[in-house]
Amino acid sequence: MPSVSSKINAYLRLMRMDKPIGTLLLLWPTLWAVWIAANGQPSVSIIVIFILGVIVMRAAGCVINDFADRKIDGAVKRTSTRPIITGEISAKQAIILFVGLCLIALLLVLQLNIQTVWLSFGAVTLAFCYPFSKRVTHLPQVVLGAAFSWGIPMAFTATNGELSPVAWWLFAANLIWTVAYDTQYAMVDRDDDLKIGVKSTAILFGRNDVAIISVLQIVTVAILLRIGLGLGFSWPYYLGLLAACGLFVYQYQLIRHRQRDNCFNAFLNNHYVGMVIAIGLAVQYLY
Repeated sequence: MPSVSSKINAYLRLMRMDKPIGTLLLLWPTLWAVWIAANGQPSVSIIVIFILGVIVMRAAGCVINDFADRKIDGAVKRTSTRPIITGEISAKQAIILFVGLCLIALLLVLQLNIQTVWLSFGAVTLAFCYPFSKRVTHLPQVVLGAAFSWGIPMAFTATNGELSPVAWWLFAANLIWTVAYDTQYAMVDRDDDLKIGVKSTAILFGRNDVAIISVLQIVTVAILLRIGLGLGFSWPYYLGLLAACGLFVYQYQLIRHRQRDNCFNAFLNNHYVGMVIAIGLAVQYLY
């Protein structure tokens, strides 16, 4: 019988607490929205609720993803040691954990207004649907993009009780950016996915993958530029966007030869993209 500490460790790994990159990629655009919606003066309670919500929902998404992929993860080198595959966590235990995490998220969102509560059901639906979408479409990255962007309209309704056009422009920018970086991630597993029948944008784009990722990144920056101009932002915000452009160029250099490790490193680098834009926004409102 496994020890209590080893069981806890297995649950933490199932929730990817040992790999915070997904949480960070979800957190940064949510914080963009929190800051913009509040015109640079968000309440402490809103910040805390959304940070905790990001952590909990990202964990829930990882749990349901591993449950959905429990029959195929063993065939992929990168995922073959996940707790459900090794038998450390049963499928039933994973579902119980997923439900528990969703209940915690519900308790958090109940501290907000009713508009945000209703929107939160969309977040749970997207988190649940994403892992299963890989079986039916080559565009699961679009579903993930919607899931990773859903905190943006929630931040606007939580702050202002309504959705402005800026919320949807920000939603679109983040969705497109997510498709770009998750395609980089999918390039790592492309050979394995082809063998086991899992679909992805990396497979759909084929030899045009690098070019399409670059176009998606350009569109992301263009939308963020439009948002900044519309809101009358000044140099700190644009400096953040310029830094993001430099990081995208670096990512192009990493992925252009499609080597697995470099594609994965490019994916990880997107954390810094979100961070520099967040810093630009924070300085913008302090300036």
